[in-house]
Amino acid sequence: MAKTRGSDGREGKKVVVRNKKARHEFEILDTYEAGLVLRGPEVKSIRAGKASLAEAYARVDDGEVWLHGMHVTPYDPASRWNQDPVRPRKLLLRNEEIRRLIGAVQEKGLALVPLELYFRRGYAKVALALARGKKLHDKRETLKRRTHEREMEREMRQR
Repeated sequence: MAKTRGSDGREGKKVVVRNKKARHEFEILDTYEAGLVLRGPEVKSIRAGKASLAEAYARVDDGEVWLHGMHVTPYDPASRWNQDPVRPRKLLLRNEEIRRLIGAVQEKGLALVPLELYFRRGYAKVALALARGKKLHDKRETLKRRTHEREMEREMRQR
């Protein structure tokens, strides 16, 4: 888990899980921070780093935002109270943000993709991105640009 500290010396966010494919597969247009409603031992399991955002996506249903497909491994010591590992989890956003997301998602080709799961001040948060899917040629272009930048950086260091 990566820890960051704010300018006042207090701990900032502790990143637990990152969705590594999200930035490769999607063009990120806007990001939001959403709280996450968890039950019982899910928090301990997430703190232990036993969660995955690989297949996760968010959806707006009846004016509420839900995170689908996030896998949280059951916490063994609390086996009796464990929940379904891939159950939909409610995301906590302000009403104005939800209205903005509803309008944007109805637009063609936009999706809500979770970027990372972290703890801030003891609360589980999800960095949610409003994104558009990249085409194959866009992915290739990004790879070429990244490789070119890396080579230029290498040449500059040699000089």
